[in-house]
Amino acid sequence: MNLTFEQAFDRLIDHEGGYVCDPRDPGGETKYGICKRSYPLLNIRALDLDTARAIYRKDFWEPLGDCCHTSIRFQAFDFAVNSGIQTAIRKLQAVLGVADDGHFGPISRQALAAAPVSDVLLRYVAARLDFLARLSTWPTFGRGWARRIANDLRYAAEDNEV
Repeated sequence: MNLTFEQAFDRLIDHEGGYVCDPRDPGGETKYGICKRSYPLLNIRALDLDTARAIYRKDFWEPLGDCCHTSIRFQAFDFAVNSGIQTAIRKLQAVLGVADDGHFGPISRQALAAAPVSDVLLRYVAARLDFLARLSTWPTFGRGWARRIANDLRYAAEDNEV
């Protein structure tokens, strides 16, 4: 299965809620996972689902290009939405043992092509969990993040069969 953006978005949006303004969240005001800190000029409260979808496509899906196997691409997409595109790419590069410069170029692609998909997938999800568990906001949001990652592991198993 070659996961389309729409399929990935449908999975992702299940993790994201409606409008929230939690003072404990460093992202600030948030709706559909789009936060004020990242989009300061956007009226978060008035954000509609189609605009959120367009943001996710342009800022999180397209920058990944055709970087990797479906199972890894979805994990990178979800990680990027949750923690930023640069963080998601850098952690994937670290798993691959290449310079983590945040730009998934030819060296990163070559390292990924040479590695077993299952190994990269498992290490990448583990790196994500380690990253999140080190954040100061883990005590507040960790349970939800852990559930999100558990759900993503189910998708990984499904995607990795192809």
